[in-house]
Order: sequence, then C-alpha cells, then structure tokens
Amino acid sequence: MSQAHLAYSMDVSTLHSSNISSSSDHIDSEKRVNLSVYYESLCPYCANFIVNHLVNIFQTDLLNIVNLRLVPWGNTRIRSDDSWICQHGVDECELDVTEACAINAWPRVEAHFKFIYCVERLHLMNRHAEWPSCYAANSLDPKPIHDCYNNGLGYQLEKAYADETATLNPQHRFVPWVVVDNFPLQEDFENFIGYICKAYRGDNIPNACRSTSFEIKSFAVATSTPQTGKRHESRYVRVVKETDSKSVGLCLRRFESCCRQFPGAAPGHFLGIFNSSNNGNPSNHIFAVEFDTVDGYNETSDTDGNHIGININGMNTIASQSAAYYVDQSNKTEEVLLEKDGPIQAWIDYDGVKKLVSVTVCPLRVAKPVRPLLSQVIDLSLYLEKNMYAGFSAATGQKSSSHYILGWSFRLNGIADPLDPSQLPVVPVEKSSRSTVKVKKALIATFSVVIFILLGALLSILFYRRVMKFELLEDWELDCPHRFRYKDLQKATKGFKESEKIGAGGFGSVYKGVLPATGVEVAVKKIMSNNPLQGMREFAAEVESLGRLRHKNLVNLQGWCKHKNGLLLVYDYVSNGSLDSLLYNSKNGISLTWEQRFNIVKGVASGLLYLHEEWEQVVIHRDVKSSNVLIDHDMNARLGDFGLARLYDHGKNSHTTNVVGTIGYIAPELTRTGKASKSSDVFAYGILLLEVACGRPPVEYEPDRNVILVDWVLDCMKMGSIFEAVDAKLNSMYETEEMELVLGLGLLCSHPKPEARPTMRQVMKYLNGDEMLPVFDKLSSAGFKESCINVVTCRFFIKDLN
Repeated sequence: MSQAHLAYSMDVSTLHSSNISSSSDHIDSEKRVNLSVYYESLCPYCANFIVNHLVNIFQTDLLNIVNLRLVPWGNTRIRSDDSWICQHGVDECELDVTEACAINAWPRVEAHFKFIYCVERLHLMNRHAEWPSCYAANSLDPKPIHDCYNNGLGYQLEKAYADETATLNPQHRFVPWVVVDNFPLQEDFENFIGYICKAYRGDNIPNACRSTSFEIKSFAVATSTPQTGKRHESRYVRVVKETDSKSVGLCLRRFESCCRQFPGAAPGHFLGIFNSSNNGNPSNHIFAVEFDTVDGYNETSDTDGNHIGININGMNTIASQSAAYYVDQSNKTEEVLLEKDGPIQAWIDYDGVKKLVSVTVCPLRVAKPVRPLLSQVIDLSLYLEKNMYAGFSAATGQKSSSHYILGWSFRLNGIADPLDPSQLPVVPVEKSSRSTVKVKKALIATFSVVIFILLGALLSILFYRRVMKFELLEDWELDCPHRFRYKDLQKATKGFKESEKIGAGGFGSVYKGVLPATGVEVAVKKIMSNNPLQGMREFAAEVESLGRLRHKNLVNLQGWCKHKNGLLLVYDYVSNGSLDSLLYNSKNGISLTWEQRFNIVKGVASGLLYLHEEWEQVVIHRDVKSSNVLIDHDMNARLGDFGLARLYDHGKNSHTTNVVGTIGYIAPELTRTGKASKSSDVFAYGILLLEVACGRPPVEYEPDRNVILVDWVLDCMKMGSIFEAVDAKLNSMYETEEMELVLGLGLLCSHPKPEARPTMRQVMKYLNGDEMLPVFDKLSSAGFKESCINVVTCRFFIKDLN
C-alpha cells in the first residue's frame, strides 16, 4: 500500500462558481433513482425537511440522477362515502390542494419545488399565513392554481394522493415519508442522500456521491485587457511513502479546468478527469502537472515511474522529467524519490510574457532551487477559458492508497505566498508489517473484551427498563411526532435557566429555547412528577392528542422527550405570551384593543370548533381559560395545554372522570355527573368571552365577598346597563354591536343548563354575523337566574369548590 501527503493552500477570490448542473439529459432515465416525498402542510418536521434537507438535491448535482416526486399529503381519513377529511384542519386542506395544483400546473420539479420551498420556509418561520406571497416572490402566475382549486380538479388530485398514501407498505405513520426506489425511510429519512447514492446503478457518479479530500476553487485568467505580462505561481508540499514493494502506486495531478464536474470520467490512469473517448479533446480546456510513481499513460513520453510531467487536455505528457532538483547553479541534480523521500515541496510558475511554464521540486526543508526541473514554452491562453477552476485529482490504480493536501498557496498576477513548514499538519507514520500484525491482534483482543462489556451493559439496561416499565417504547409513542434528544433541549434552553422560564402549569414549567440545528424558537414544557406512571399518563394524553392536531388557532406540538423521571414537550414558541397576562399585567406594554380582542375570541372559537366537530375524533379540551390561550406575533389566538384533554369517537358519549379544570370555568353539571362534554367546553368559552370583554377574572376574591363575573354581568344586564361591565381600559373605544354580541353570547354559553348552550358551530355563526343572537329579555334573564339557583347557585357553587 502506498501513502501520499500533499500540502497546498490557496489565496484567490471566487469569481464564478455553480453547484447545480444545468442539464440532466445525459443520465439514462431507466437508471435514475425514484425519490418520493409524502409530506403534510402545516407540519414543522416536513417544513424542516424540505427547507434544510431536501433542498440539497438542488444545491448539488443529485438532480441529475433522481426522479423527484413531491406528494402533498401525509395522513388522511377516507369516509365511507368516499370523501376525505384533512387531518389538521381547513387551513391545511386548502394548502394541500393548492400545492397539488401547483405540481399539476408546473410539472417540472425545478418549477414547483421553488413554490413549495417558499411556502414551507414561511411555515418554518411561523409565518404560514403569508404563503400567497410565494407567487410574486418566484414570478409565478397564480391563475392556473386558482382555476384548479375552484373547478374541483385540486380535490381530485388530493383524493388520488390520499388513496396512494393509504396503500403505502408499511402503512404511512411518520412525516415526512421518504421513499427511495420503493424503500421507505422511516426514522432515517434525513440520510436520504446516502440511500440515493447507494441505489444509483449508473456510470456517471455525481459529485455529491463521491468522497473527495481536496477543494476546487474558481478564478479568472483573463479580463477585457489581457494580463500577458503577469506572472502566475502555485506552490505546495507533497509526500509519497511506499510501504509495499508490490504496490501499483499513486498518480496525483494538479490541474486547471474550465469546470468542476467531469461526467463519464474513468478511474485508473484517467485520474477521474478523462475517459477513453474524450482524452486529448481540445474542448476539455485542462492544463495539468502530474506527479507519478508508476509508468505513465504514454510510455514514449514519460521517462519512468518516478517522474513529473506536463499535460494539456489529456493524459499524453508533452514534457516530463524524472523527479529531481538542481543543486545550486550547476547541472548536478539530486534525485527525489516521490515514494520515499518524505515531504516534497513543488512550485508551478507561468510567465505570461515568455509563455513559459516552469515546474520545480525539492524536499520540504530545502530552499527553492534557482533552476526549475521542467521548463516548457506553452501559450496557456490557447487552452484556458476566462473562468477556470484549480484543484487536484488522484488515482492509485489497482491498489488502495491515501493522500493528503497539507498546504496550498496560489496567486494570480504575482508570486504565491510562502508556506510555513511549522504550520503544516503532521504526516502519519506507516507501521511495519510485523508491528501491524501485532497491533491487529491486540485490537481484536481489546475489541472482543469491549463487545463483551457492552453486551453485558446492554442486557443490564434492558432489564432495568423492563423492571421500571418507564423507558420502554409504549404504543402511544408510535403515533407521536418527532422525539428530541435531551441534550439538544438542554442546550436550546441554556440548561433550563430560570431566566428562560416563561411560564408554569399544573405539571411543570415552560421555558423558551432556540433549537441549535435550525435556529427555530420553541417553548419547552418540562413536566416533573413524583409519580412517573401518573405523569406518563398525562404526558401520553397531551402527546397523543395535540401531536396529531394541526390548526392555525391551536399551539402546534413539534416533538417530545423522555429523560429519567422528566417528561418534556416541545411546542411552537408563541411570542406575545398568554391572554391573561395581556389582559391584567402586560409586561411588554401591549394594551389589547377591542379589534384585537374580538379577533382573539373568534380565533379561540375556531380552534374549539375544530376540536369538537372537524377532527377525526371529538376532543374535549377540559381546561379552556385565558392563561391557556397564547397570542402570536400577529395577535392571533392559539389554544394550548392539552394535558387534560379527552378524545372519543363522533356519536359516542364521553366517560365519567374526576372533576378537573380551573375554578370559575367549570360547568355546574360537572359536579353532579363528572362527565366532560362539548357543552362543558362551551361553558368555559362563555366565561372567557366575558373575561375578554370585561377585563376581569371569572372570580375576584375580595375581603367581604367573592365577585362572580357571570353573576355581575347578568345583574348589569337586568338593570339595563350592560355596558357598565365593559373593561374600563378600552376607554369606550369599541363597536357597540360587537360588544353587546360578545357579552350576550358569553351569558348564553355560560348558561347553567347544558341544553341551553349553543354548539361551537352556532357560536361561530353568531360571531361571523351569519345568525342573530337570541335576545335576552327580563323573562329569559330571570329564567337564567332561576335555573342557576335550581341547579346550584353560582355563588354556592364557587364556595363549594373552594
């Protein structure tokens, strides 16, 4: 085996470079790798994959060998009537159909990917409402998309995607779902490039699938006024060690080329640059100096195996000499054995006036000889183009070898900077064959012991986990979103510092963090429980429900983590905090206007409607309150904290549970039946409406009495002074009709009798002005009060809970 070490450093400005191949027609379509990506809109993991991983295909030459297909659909449910339900709400349905229409309108992946990339990038930045701007940003005409959406074609496209996704084997459970040549990548989908390269069977290996240990830089060799009188110099250090007398050896070539990629290049003596058909072709535009330890490609030109040669556009050497250097001014030379003489320094000079290429070599610690080893008159302007690349290429023949570029200095229009030997990396030392055998035996023995210890440790860990019944993979984990590493969350929250703490709940604290991999802001809920199994049940409830929900007015769960007895949930970070903090003690100086308040209550209503009627199951939140409503940077409401949520199928009744929730928001019937329902969520929403309009909490504890908000508003209404209940901080700056609507609807929703309350769909119709709110007259208000007393008086109800 031979080993080579090369030092080369470069000082040049990059003027012209491109990583993307402009054409992929030369790849046989039958040899391309089929890559399908099934993804969900409004899904943080999918957006992260498209923006930070899939885009790599377009930044390399991988697009030359893949048939990339995007499928904007992840999970779906097909009803018996053949209609489909979007998993994560109306907004996602609309965006799914829009992206399907974009793929249909612009079939070339280069065209529709830039639109989808733009949309998903905005979502990753929590700006998904701005997605229509992606048309103008990419100079795209939205008309074909609008036509497709409105004439039903988009529905048919999405229906086909849904049917296709449902037939995936194994069944689609994770997002994004990446399939390489019919092989689904599950949790390893981020390594899709490696799978593509492994699956490719063509001859034209893309650079993205090659492992290279050198860098190619671009530079300009000509301007509008040719620099013919300038001098260009390149210098570097090279070492070749020959440890096996039977080794074929190493040929390494320093070159200037018009391009970075060499489609169809052959290995061996073609050095990964040429092949038998283009060798010597003038269109190659390549100038190279080779350092060879074997007989050259053309033995009539190359002197022997230990030689240095100059090549133009191919492997035929136009000038070569045995590797050596001249001593002083004499004709005496000292041989340089490229295989054995350690670090070797080399200079390549070009004189633009004399059209003279000079190559000089010598051991690293020897000063540059005055006389070069090779001098050849060549007018490089005949062979090089305006913009060129400089770099290295190497081949070893039939034997494996290793080589290193330790330093490289390159200068246009001047003398290259000298290399400092003390700053070069240390050259690895080759061991003798006998010592290598001893080392191998020692390594095998050590490895066996380590394996034995690791197996013992693994068995112990598995036994411990089985005994503790804690870290085992639970059934609910299979359907949960992305699992984060604890150390990433620890780093994101600065070690869960108190300064990063932004809130606290019944089960733990919430911290602000920035994910180190993406820079995305998140909120990390750290749940600690004295009873791990109790905490696990609450944790599982929140992950299982919220992890599969997607709606613009719900807080998105990005992932989760288990660590010792700690349970962590990772949410979107919502910048303006909770609604109660803005209503009562805003720290950031935000004073909610009536327009903002009205938009907030409509947003919460939309989120509850989705939970109650628009998702695949009924979700009862059971803890609707102002502190669980978060406000984003656009002042939109997002309902969060699903730790108490319960799910059941549509058409089924909820089960009896313990009375849970927050004082003031708990519906009266819960104390008697223990059954949470959609109606009990509506009651809590009614209290929230009154709280937003009045700027007062549901219960105010005063020294001599407790003020119940719903009773107080009802008394104001009975006295004909309903607007006295309005928050004084609004300074009468509100729409009278809207305020009256919110106060009346708040009373209606918080009616003591569940059957008297509206559904969330009716609530949305009232808020949108599609239906008129029933009028509260004295009789109805009296009935309200009477029914409250008959069930359990509101005041007694609060005192009883206290």
